[in-house]
Amino acid sequence: MKVALLFLGLVCLSLANEDVLFAAWKAQYNKEYAAEEEPIRFENFKASLDRAAARNARGSSATFGLTKFSDLSVEEFKNMYLGYRPSEKRTDIEVHTSNVEAPQTFDWRTQNKVTPVKNQEQCGSCWAFSVTENIESMYCMAKQMDCSTLAPLAPQQIVDCDTTDSGCEGGDPPTAYQYIISAGGMEDNSNYPYTAQDGTCNFQSNEVAVSISSWKYGTQNSDEQTMQNNLVAVGPLSICVEAQPWQDYTGGILMASDCDTQLDHCVQLVGYDMTNATPFWSVRNSWGADWGESGYIRLQYGQDTCGCADECTFAVI
Repeated sequence: MKVALLFLGLVCLSLANEDVLFAAWKAQYNKEYAAEEEPIRFENFKASLDRAAARNARGSSATFGLTKFSDLSVEEFKNMYLGYRPSEKRTDIEVHTSNVEAPQTFDWRTQNKVTPVKNQEQCGSCWAFSVTENIESMYCMAKQMDCSTLAPLAPQQIVDCDTTDSGCEGGDPPTAYQYIISAGGMEDNSNYPYTAQDGTCNFQSNEVAVSISSWKYGTQNSDEQTMQNNLVAVGPLSICVEAQPWQDYTGGILMASDCDTQLDHCVQLVGYDMTNATPFWSVRNSWGADWGESGYIRLQYGQDTCGCADECTFAVI
């Protein structure tokens, strides 16, 4: 079913019967709707098919098709899953530079310094997830440990307790780091489980699992070479991007021409490959492993694709 649906979604978008595709897609993703909602979702689904077909026709290195978000309007998708809300840029925070000689290819996943893909669900908490993922990786780096043995940290703590940011309505990594510093650290997810909704702060300082001392910018002026050097020297980095076109992404390398640079989402940068015909960044998302390339996306290197080098940060353990 899944293979057939993917084939239809990518190759026969303009030819396949939309009713058949919709029924197969609903079965794949276990979707059921009330009678009055069904036609709304079907119209959104048809718009997704048209949008993906148009994007594929432009000849990108990425492929676009049916995803688990195909029953959402563009506005619904933006409101539910894109939660970057910029704060005032700090000018007193150091921009870290490294003189490391970056190799042609690099990926922190091969060194077990990246935790498993998470799922923020229908909550604009990407900023909290991006920070959580960065701190997990920075802790693994500092302790020289395998991230597979690390108990996942609690993005819900940031969603509930960071009063500068706005929980599921969005936020910004720099202010999230500041909250974590002021709180004294983060609990792990088993103590403060994720609910995908705003809640009352229930932080317990005696349950802190990881603390940070400060944070830094990983680049400035969209300088991808500095970001590349810092990725190798420091570890996996938090970055923010424009991800609205990612609603229909199914694989391949997303090109700079596929998106703009109006930041609306935060993720984790884990690697790159300069030897590929189209050099690319490897980016971990927080929409579950059933999206994109097992939860990841590749972005064209050297063109500030989707604004990937516009806000890059990392925590200091």
